[in-house]
Amino acid sequence: MATPRPTHQNPQPNFHDFFPAMAGKLGGEGLIDELCKGFELLMDGDKGVITFESLRRNASAVLGLGDLTDDDVRCMIEEGDFDRDGALNQMEFCVLMFRLSPDLMDASRCVVTEAIEEEFGDRTHRH
Repeated sequence: MATPRPTHQNPQPNFHDFFPAMAGKLGGEGLIDELCKGFELLMDGDKGVITFESLRRNASAVLGLGDLTDDDVRCMIEEGDFDRDGALNQMEFCVLMFRLSPDLMDASRCVVTEAIEEEFGDRTHRH
C-alpha cells in the first residue's frame, strides 16, 4: 500500500517517524548536525536556502521523492517559511523537521520543561 503524500488535502501523511530513534542514537547535537547536512543536500548552493526549485530538483535526485507534485513542494515550503520570503533558511528547515515529528516535539517539551523547572525551581528554594 502506498504512503499518501503530504498535500493541502492530506497534510499529515502516514509514515514511520525515525527522528526519535535518530535523536536517541545521535544525541541532540548529532541530530542537529544531520539536519544541517540534510539542509545542505536540499538547498540552492548559490542562494544558501532551500527554494521551490532546489527542493523540487533535490527531493527527486537526492531523496528519491520524484512523485512529489508542484503543489506538494509548494506546501512543504509554505509550512516552514516563517519569514515568508518564499524559501527555507537552515533554522526554518530544522524547526520544520522537528515540527513534523510529534514524538520528537514531545521529548523536546519534556527536556525544556525539566530545564525550566530545574533553573527556576532552584531559585525559588534559595530565597
